[in-house]
Amino acid sequence: MTTFKSLGLSEPILKALTDLGFEEPSAIQAQAIPELLSDSRDLIGLAQTGTGKTAAFGLPLLERVDSEYPHTQALILAPTRELGQQIAGQLELFGKYQPKINILAVYGGAPIDAQMRALRKSPQHVIIATPGRLIDLINRRAIDLKFLELLVLDEADEMLNMGFKEALDEILTYTPKEKMTWLFSATMPYEIQSMVNSYMNNPIKISVDTAQRVNVNIEHQFVSVNHRQKTEALKRFIDLSPELRAVVFCRTKLDTQGLAESLMEEGYQADSLHGDLSQAQRDRVMKRFKSNQLPILIATDVAARGIDVNDLTHVFHFALPDDAAYYTHRSGRTARAGKKGISLVFNGPNDMYRLSRLEKQLGINFEKVDIPAAEDIEKIRIENWAQDILAQPMKKRIPQEVLENVELLWANLSKEEVIAKILGKELEKLNLRGGEDLNAKMSTGRGGRSGGGGGERRRSGGGGSGRSGGFRGDRDGGGRPSGGGRSGGYRGSRDGGGDGPSFQGKKKPFSGGGSSRPSSKKRGRS
Repeated sequence: MTTFKSLGLSEPILKALTDLGFEEPSAIQAQAIPELLSDSRDLIGLAQTGTGKTAAFGLPLLERVDSEYPHTQALILAPTRELGQQIAGQLELFGKYQPKINILAVYGGAPIDAQMRALRKSPQHVIIATPGRLIDLINRRAIDLKFLELLVLDEADEMLNMGFKEALDEILTYTPKEKMTWLFSATMPYEIQSMVNSYMNNPIKISVDTAQRVNVNIEHQFVSVNHRQKTEALKRFIDLSPELRAVVFCRTKLDTQGLAESLMEEGYQADSLHGDLSQAQRDRVMKRFKSNQLPILIATDVAARGIDVNDLTHVFHFALPDDAAYYTHRSGRTARAGKKGISLVFNGPNDMYRLSRLEKQLGINFEKVDIPAAEDIEKIRIENWAQDILAQPMKKRIPQEVLENVELLWANLSKEEVIAKILGKELEKLNLRGGEDLNAKMSTGRGGRSGGGGGERRRSGGGGSGRSGGFRGDRDGGGRPSGGGRSGGYRGSRDGGGDGPSFQGKKKPFSGGGSSRPSSKKRGRS
């Protein structure tokens, strides 16, 4: 078995890895680290997201940095601030037993003055930067790269997808010609090869598991729903499984913000993550999400880069991405650390061709599930609420005078009338709309699903155990109160049109619910 020690890493690094629980290097780490330690050549590392690329370049980078040399020696470029922060945090952990190495992440959305002060205060041996902010700091003469020895381009394909080609070209003009360049990417499109030809010198190439692979612990599902009813459909899945923790992916910043506002207006604990937020706002949202205070996060693909949360139960796709790699990245947010997860697509009735294409590209199968009916949610939640009351211990003695006053007020009510009134009050809190069936009938047409198709695979959707709680409550920081009102309209762009195969078949009855007991403590949590 290959070990980190056999790769040639120093004792301080090995000690830090032991503290972190690292036992066996991944394939990209096992191949890249010895090359990067022993040879001063350029390198291309091709591997999928989640395969350990940060350690693959981060560990040998730390071994090469001289803490006594008071200049910036290594620059890591990342496509998003979340990924930049994540890289900086990991390098700090990897290098905690080494002589002090100054590491700084700089990115847009945060005050540039504070970053400039940090750069002037002490020499930053390693800088992790997003391209735009790096150029701003270079133009302000806050960063000098003339002593740079090592440049790392992480998620290079993603940087090009985000339109950073010109920024990268400009940044490279500020770096010395004599330096090492390490490029890490999931794919090798023409634009990457063009950069390699222009800026790298006879690089070593390592390729590990570059096929788009999807976690086998993820259950891929879809519902057929009309665009205008997607928000209501999402609410029903949330209402059915209040223990659900999810990321909801939208195409644009406007879609993301619109959906978040629609949910928050009706008391759901949700918030958005997109490129227009300040760094302080993003940090506040992510802190709540990671600490379980915020169960629903609505995000764009770009904003979600660098999110590292292990206990998500669901990923919802309000609109499918055009690239299969993005679906892999999205769905991979759930089913981490050996757990199971659900990736559920809100698909338009005419858009089956999109799912068929993903099935063929990724070798997966999407199972059709039903959007829960309001009456089914009501039945499950009330039953669990009643079980919760039954199991509720008497933690505080109720004063006799209070009991007598309530008994006097209810003296003319029968037991059945009291139960009916209490149930009615609880049903009002659920705020469920009428029993409208949101499941759209899929059109018949061209195309077929991978694997033959055959009969319809269809069952009630979502999974998860129903509890009486819910994600309703006041928004943190003095937001809108929970309450009634109509379902918020989702003001996003329509999914593409098109024909797709029919999967009409015998509909199974709803089979929601779960084994866990409800807890009234969950209601209104912040």
